[in-house]
Amino acid sequence: MAQRAFMEQHPRPTLLSDFILGSQDGLVNVLGILLGLVAAGTPAHFVLIAGLSALAAESLAMAAVAYTSTESRRKLYHSEVAREEREMREVPEMEREEVRVILRNWGFEGAEVEDMLQRIEKKPKAWLEMMMAFELNLSPIESGAPRESALVVGGSTLVGHLIPLIPFFFLLSDTITASYAAVILSAVTLFVIGWYEAKLTIGNLWKSGIRMLVIGLGSGFAGFLIGLAIPHL
Repeated sequence: MAQRAFMEQHPRPTLLSDFILGSQDGLVNVLGILLGLVAAGTPAHFVLIAGLSALAAESLAMAAVAYTSTESRRKLYHSEVAREEREMREVPEMEREEVRVILRNWGFEGAEVEDMLQRIEKKPKAWLEMMMAFELNLSPIESGAPRESALVVGGSTLVGHLIPLIPFFFLLSDTITASYAAVILSAVTLFVIGWYEAKLTIGNLWKSGIRMLVIGLGSGFAGFLIGLAIPHL
């Protein structure tokens, strides 16, 4: 129970990055689209249709990208495991020297290095995992990780898209007011995402929240500028 509670409060770093990627990307993209269309004078129902179309298309696309990229990293890890196992059998002295380099970087010297090397050689699994982690900088990826990443990225992208769209469902007859409401709602959400990221890491809560807000709204504002320029082109 204690371990489960800890995991619920401290999600894996990959899940945190997946959540931030999806939610920020979804929110910023649709906000830019909505502001650009409103600035260009697009009819209200077209603005809503465009926002909903972007929601459906990008949520599925982001989920697919998350799945394939995570699966590729998983396949890469297993292929490197096979290569390291082969080298441990065929060129063990080269692998021993690589272990010595790692140990020296950790501060071991002289006889300490050889003593630690002998201990590691007696545990092939530990030897292999040491090479994967500290020579290749690769971590194992569970078989369910691609599906999990796709669900988190796709779901958070969907939620992120909905945030700036909500005001347009209720204020479609007044897209200017809906745009102001979308910006305010998006700003609050972006700040909360940044704040949440800092809460789970070691960042400053306010600084992280404001940074996320500025980056997100700045990107969304680019869509607004393009919308203003389109009628004059």
